[in-house]
Formats: sequence, C-alpha cells, structure tokens
Amino acid sequence: MMIPPFLSIDPARRHVSLDASNPAFYSDPNTVYAALHAHCPTFYWVQQKQWFFTGYDHVNSLLRDRRFGRQILHIASRDELGLPEPDQHVANFDLAERYSLLELEPPEHTRLRTLVNRAFVSRHVEKMKPELAELADRLIDGFEKDNEVELLSAFADIIPVTMIARMIGIPEEMGPQLLKWSHAYIRMYLFGRTREDEDGAERAAKEFSDYIKTVIAERRANPRDDLLTHMIHTEHKGQYLTEDELVSTTIVLLNAGHEATVHQIGNSVRIILESGRDPTELFKDEATTERTVEESLRLCAPVHIFQRWALEPVEIDGISFKRGDKVSLILAAANLDPTKFSDPLTFKPDRNEAANLSFGAGIHFCIGAPLARLELNIVLPILFKRLPGLRLARTPVVKDVYHFHGLDRLDLAW
Repeated sequence: MMIPPFLSIDPARRHVSLDASNPAFYSDPNTVYAALHAHCPTFYWVQQKQWFFTGYDHVNSLLRDRRFGRQILHIASRDELGLPEPDQHVANFDLAERYSLLELEPPEHTRLRTLVNRAFVSRHVEKMKPELAELADRLIDGFEKDNEVELLSAFADIIPVTMIARMIGIPEEMGPQLLKWSHAYIRMYLFGRTREDEDGAERAAKEFSDYIKTVIAERRANPRDDLLTHMIHTEHKGQYLTEDELVSTTIVLLNAGHEATVHQIGNSVRIILESGRDPTELFKDEATTERTVEESLRLCAPVHIFQRWALEPVEIDGISFKRGDKVSLILAAANLDPTKFSDPLTFKPDRNEAANLSFGAGIHFCIGAPLARLELNIVLPILFKRLPGLRLARTPVVKDVYHFHGLDRLDLAW
C-alpha cells in the first residue's frame, strides 16, 4: 500500500505526521486509513499529541474496556492529573455538557441512559415508519418536478431533525434553529478549533439551554406523550432528573439524533451513485436494503473518532498508558481493517463479514442507532424509487473538517 505524499509514517517509532486540515486527507480519509493499516495501525499522531488505534479488534475492545472511560474527573482531580482549569469563555457550553450521556460514566450514565433508553429501542422506533415515509415523500414532492436538487438542504437536513424533535416534543417549526445551534455547538469537538468556533459554540449552548428550559417549564405544567415529559416525570431509584440533567440530555439527544444521520444520508447516496450499482437491486427488499445501509455505514461512517481516558495504568498493543492519558479510537478506520473485511475500500453490500463499528460499542453504544438505521432503511429506498435515473449533477463538496465526515453540498439530477 502506497503512502500518500501528505502522510509521513515512522513505523519504528510508530509516529505519524498528518495535517488534518489538508483537503487531500479529509476529502478521502479512507486512503490514509488503508496506508495506516498496512504500515502502522497503532500510532502516535504528532500533531494531535495522542495515541490512535485503527485496528478493528483494538477499537472494538477499547470501546468496551472499563479501564478506559469518557470522563476522568470522577476519580481524580485536575491538580492530580495536571489538567488546566476550565476556560471561562465556554462556561455555558461546559454546563450543557456536564450531564451529557456521551461524557458520563456509571453510575450517573446508567441512571440517565435507563430513563431515555426505552424511547429508542427498536420496537418503539419501528412505530415511526409511516410518518417517516410520509415525511420523505412530502419532501420529494417539493422538488421532484425540478429535475435537480441540493439533497442536504432539501432532504437530508430536514428528516432527522424533524423526527428527533417529534420524539422529544420540540415543535417542528424549531427545526431550522435547532440545526443552527447544533452546527455551532459541535464545532467544539473538532481538531484545530478556533476561538471563533468556541465563541460560537458558547452562544449556541446558552441560547439552546435557555430555550430547552422554557420547554421543560411548559411540560411540567402541561405534560404530553413525548420523551421530554417522560424524562421529567419518571423516577429511577427514587430520583428525578434535575433541570441541568434534563437540559444536557435533551441537547445531546437533539444533536446526536440528527447530526450524524444527515451526514450518513448524503454519504450513502453518494457512494451508491459512485458505485454504479443498480439501486433497484440494492433496495429490492428489506433484507437487501439493510445490507446496503450497513455497507454504506461501514465504508463512509459519519463520525470518525471517539476518545477515552485511561482510568488506571494499562498497556495496549505494547503502549503503556498512565491514569489520565487520552487515547483516540478511529471507528471509520476500524471498519476498513483488511484482517476483517475483504477488499475493504470497495462497496460490496452482499458481504457477510464483521459488524461495522460506526455506532460504537459497549455502554456508550449510540442510543439512537435504531432510529438512525430506521431512517436510512426507509428514506433511501423511497428516494431512489421516486427519482429513477438519479445521478450526481456536480462533484460533491466535502465538509472542510475531519472528525465528522460528510458533505456540504450534494447536487443531484434525474
């Protein structure tokens, strides 16, 4: 496997030099992952000052390894770990994240997840099939006769945010504002974020939180049959969620409930069109559709990296970590491990190999995975059936960031 010119690998030291802002990388990260699998699957990324794992078995096991966690301050102080004090200019963002399901460890994580898990199990989200299909058809009705569409803004953005808002109990007309807050909010997770990104995320967190508090107050006064009412009025071992916990949980569900699915709808449509395969064969029945969706998730995962803290001294793949060290797991690269997947860079929906890790694993396995899978399995077949002859009208525009992999524009014609 050739090493791209913008990638430098020192196999002896297991050091890698790579500029994550290089368009040649973020527009086609799979080529880099293939080179890393061939030459250095576990590596120290010089620019990020952190160890990264790409091997399927390592990523899969580390996601489940309780010696690693999403937080560290529940077992050690900042002074003990040599961590700086929090930045005050992102105080509202930190408060909104304090009780995020993505950041907590047991027992707090267990309590919060137990309260919301019921809403996202497969048997519950399956009931959303008719309204999901109706929404997809209605959106396509709006652009079907135009013979060209920018799919993200007209379709992919709208479906996931509408469905998660309905589940939680947020008015659908808030969809555009939720998208603005979410886009600003998640820039805090990106490599090389700027002060401008941080200030934007701080404003979004404050406005988002203030809005959620108004909805919480309304639901306390007038309960409804929605997830927010359920979270407010349901106890777990004698405890109810505090307002801060309700705000954090609602924000993470709204953000995670649509952001990745938007990317994946675009990614899936692009990869299917570029594969040259006949969509009528890819979506001919439920079983075939499911395999097509899973293969698109494997080959172009929407979220590439999750990080973990070492909670105790531990050695993985010959690398020693002390308590408080951070490691990164590249889920998208694990999906391309040639020891698990034959011809891993090729779109082969009929493959019967390892399960993809795009939704993670372990206690932090994506709570919204059943909903995301349902959305993809319903809306993709409808899109290709309603628009026969669908094709790329222009070269897709890839987002100019790493970490979240998706498109900024996807212009289609038929």
